[in-house]
Amino acid sequence: MNRADGIGWRPSPNFDARRRPVSIIVIHYTGMMDAEAAQMLLARAGSGVSCHYFIDEAGGVVQMVDEAQRAWHAGAGRWRGRDDINSASVGIELHNPGHEWGYRPFPAAQTEALIPLVAAIRARHRIDLADVIGHADLAPTRKEDPGELFNWALLARYGLALAAPRRLLADPLWSDGAFGLALERFGYDITDLHAATVAFQRRFRQRDVGGVIDGETRATLFTLQVLEETRRNRGND
Repeated sequence: MNRADGIGWRPSPNFDARRRPVSIIVIHYTGMMDAEAAQMLLARAGSGVSCHYFIDEAGGVVQMVDEAQRAWHAGAGRWRGRDDINSASVGIELHNPGHEWGYRPFPAAQTEALIPLVAAIRARHRIDLADVIGHADLAPTRKEDPGELFNWALLARYGLALAAPRRLLADPLWSDGAFGLALERFGYDITDLHAATVAFQRRFRQRDVGGVIDGETRATLFTLQVLEETRRNRGND
């Protein structure tokens, strides 16, 4: 059964009550070879996992949990000082085999279906650009998705996520410890600094995600800090 907006409905019993308002969108990949098998897992009672929305590679969108409910997609993690990310977020699964089963670019049809969905969710919940994130951003020691092939630049072009800086300010020459503190202030859990650096690079420097804290990585974070401060001072969302 499809809604008026073309989104299908395949209910999952795997949800419970939210404990806080929605303030985050989390984008995942399924990490499974078959889209139907992934949907079946998310819809199966007792699997312990679910999501609010599922998008297949042809661009078909299915809702599985009402946004008013807490879906089980994020697991343990933190973002910008918040935990229980499931309570604070809407979770979107994109079918993709992932790094374990043959990671590949996300088809245009899939990403194009994601754009209006993210726009609608952001509008409903007044979600800040900086809080449209990937699973790896909130759980860098556990997750890689949606990974370095996800087209964050397209979402940014539509004003739906933070853009990677096109021009970098100077390298601030931070020590690794100072970089870690800056990364934590930006939003990441730095319990494992290497893992957090890899997650940051997957999001903001996708061509090189080796986790080395080099001058370009420091300059990227510094530039993002300056741009974020400017954006907030102007009152932009």
